[in-house]
Amino acid sequence: MAIYSEDTVAHLQGDLTHSGVTHSIVSSLAVSLQQIVSGSEKNIRIDCGNVRVTDSSGLQLLDVWMQCARFRGVEPELINLPDSLQHALQGMGIGHCFAEAAAA
Repeated sequence: MAIYSEDTVAHLQGDLTHSGVTHSIVSSLAVSLQQIVSGSEKNIRIDCGNVRVTDSSGLQLLDVWMQCARFRGVEPELINLPDSLQHALQGMGIGHCFAEAAAA
């Protein structure tokens, strides 16, 4: 799993899984959130278009990261959700917790 940020978009790439998420990725998520919080923008778009595989651990991390953003006054939006990620969210019954941008 890798993450890189451009302005107010965080791009996720790779495997959003228990083994794919490393300490450096968690740190990168924290840094990207801090950059958004310290700026004047109060929205972050999370581009999931390059997420290959996901599991419950990866979804939990994504959920916690989005909750942390909201706690800090930043509204996150998921964009470019692959079908596999949408099915995983629906299969776990938590699709309602992850709002996708309408104009992704």
